[in-house]
Amino acid sequence: MSAPDRTPVSIITGFLGSGKTTLLNRLLQHPGMANAAVIINEFGEIGLDHLLIATPSENTVLLSNGCLCCTVRGDLVDTLSDLYRKRRDGAIPAFDKVLVETTGLADPVPIIQTVVTDPELAPWFRLDSVVTLVDSVNGALQLDQHPESVKQAAIADRILMTKTDLTQPAAIETLRQRMARINPGAHIFTVVRGAIAPHELFGAELHDAHAAGEEVTRWLREEAFTHAERRHGHQHRRHDHHAPDVNRHDEHIRAFCIYHEEPVSTAGLMMWLGMLAALRGANLLRVKGLLNVEGRPVAVHAVQTLIHEPVTLENWPDGDRRSRLVFITRDMERTAVEKTLAAFRLQADARQPARTIDPEAYAQFLAAAKNFR
Repeated sequence: MSAPDRTPVSIITGFLGSGKTTLLNRLLQHPGMANAAVIINEFGEIGLDHLLIATPSENTVLLSNGCLCCTVRGDLVDTLSDLYRKRRDGAIPAFDKVLVETTGLADPVPIIQTVVTDPELAPWFRLDSVVTLVDSVNGALQLDQHPESVKQAAIADRILMTKTDLTQPAAIETLRQRMARINPGAHIFTVVRGAIAPHELFGAELHDAHAAGEEVTRWLREEAFTHAERRHGHQHRRHDHHAPDVNRHDEHIRAFCIYHEEPVSTAGLMMWLGMLAALRGANLLRVKGLLNVEGRPVAVHAVQTLIHEPVTLENWPDGDRRSRLVFITRDMERTAVEKTLAAFRLQADARQPARTIDPEAYAQFLAAAKNFR
């Protein structure tokens, strides 16, 4: 199936007590969610008893507004495959989207990898939004003490700041600025008791070759990365005389945008991305790019070692034909990534197609990669 025809899967994550239960309860009562399937870990944790009306199977229940809800049996592949087969065979009502709720300590990346790469799931499902909830009361302390909460925020498409009715405005703004520094590309919302329209959360992934210019611009958000990098540099110069706080895990996070003036070759681009992911994938929390590949606009997206299938767009979103890559990294500086890009000869040259790797460029790439921290 083409990407737009696959069923979108969105991931809802967030640290313990961030409000995932409250959010899902509100979402599942919204008319726009009537054709959704929700995958959770335990029914008892999510508190949906007041919505249950029928039990189509031993691990799947039907909610009063038409939503399906099921527990994870075995693993996510088994659960999604089971849902797909039952929908195909008419054993359960049709659903047009899937929400996966993770545990508070979960790393969302394995779930992303499962949806995108599993050969049984990839033909029928595609990744959509990663929604991360951050507790406005306890979020700052959780970010300081738990690196998994920083990673949940860094790979999100949407960040929901919850419990804002229980927090002082100054603390909310400080946390918002911190979220924007960790992940400039995410859309940040303040949410009280889970109240948010579903359309604000879903439809984040770029998968349609006919996407309009504003959709591409909203997806990439390169200006937010440029602004965040300037702000981080200013704050770093102002505070560099202070000793670093070892508990602030997000101090290791960098967000920046790299531009490349000339068109790049398809082979050179994929080789560079592949090698970067292979050598330092754990440090590449998220990469998005709009690239001039031999004159055509190509959108690329990577999460750690996982490189999504590139999307060749019908049109450029604006008059800028430069390649643009936005990075969220851990312990990787912009200059180190730029050195690997400079070492690789990516320029598109019809006279000398990049079918083989240049030994000199490869040696330079490895030398630059070794300098990553």
